[in-house]
Amino acid sequence: MGNTVSCCVSPRGSPKLPRQVERQEEYQINTDLSDDTGPYLQHISDREVPDDLALESNPSDHAQASTIFLSKSQTDVRDRRKSNHINHVSPGLLSKKYSSCSTIFIDDSTVSQPNLKSTIKCVTLAIYYHIKNRDSDRSLDIFDEKMHPLSREQVPEDYCRTDPEHKLIYRFVRTLFSAAQLTAECAIVTLVYLERLLTYAELDICPSNWKRIVLGAILLASKVWDDQAVWNVDYCQILKDITVEDMNEMERHFLELLQFNINVPASVYAKYYFDLRSLADDNNLNFPLEPLSNERAQKLEAISRLCEDKYKDLSKAAMRRSLSADNLIGIRRSNAVLS
Repeated sequence: MGNTVSCCVSPRGSPKLPRQVERQEEYQINTDLSDDTGPYLQHISDREVPDDLALESNPSDHAQASTIFLSKSQTDVRDRRKSNHINHVSPGLLSKKYSSCSTIFIDDSTVSQPNLKSTIKCVTLAIYYHIKNRDSDRSLDIFDEKMHPLSREQVPEDYCRTDPEHKLIYRFVRTLFSAAQLTAECAIVTLVYLERLLTYAELDICPSNWKRIVLGAILLASKVWDDQAVWNVDYCQILKDITVEDMNEMERHFLELLQFNINVPASVYAKYYFDLRSLADDNNLNFPLEPLSNERAQKLEAISRLCEDKYKDLSKAAMRRSLSADNLIGIRRSNAVLS
């Protein structure tokens, strides 16, 4: 009838494209330049790949995607367990402490206030597995240590073929964090930026570029996270032989490769924190445990009460004006007592 569209489709008609293909075409069309106004710079949220296309490739952007360092470490963990089982290697004395009825052991690391030393160990171990289990040696000249050395010492000829040990990576990162007085949260954000760089720019962290990539990630994370950012000239005081111009150029390239996406959602930060703890457990890097004291218990109880008060305020604000008979009784909450 007139201009009405029939709900029936001809069997000879073109098949309907899958939803994923349609999303890909929409993404390609939206990134084209505007014909009327010349070059059109989209907002970063408009330039991002749709969620169903980017979950596997961008773990630093989506909390649902698994971290790259944890997947790379699983190969070594499985091989180590298999070798111990075949060779009947005993795990030895258990060094991990367990809570009992009379004593509760807790560590001083939380997602909001991680332990600095343990976090740096876990982050450097993640970098170590990135280097050891890399797929190839894709790199850029700006990160090559031989083309842009960090010291006046001559770079060895086999620098690109020898994988650094975990202790060497830890010593390099710990020196920067100690001298610049950076926090543990900055270390986690550093790892997020590092994996985002490898994903966006399709690079591999390898023996020839790991120092400059880690330095660029630390430099950017310290400026984004810490209130009192460390200037590039301050890093030149730590690394005596590097110039400010080199630092500025590396920072500019790092930002361009990240597509200026320096946002770290809270869910992504929490995912990296707990995956680092899983990495620590798999490699026997236990966080320091201490018996729960009365003073610590009182602090935890005070924090619990503060969070409970905030939750009550939010629930009252969200409650409707007209209540049903079911809400007349109210919600009863039992307070936890720590003795």
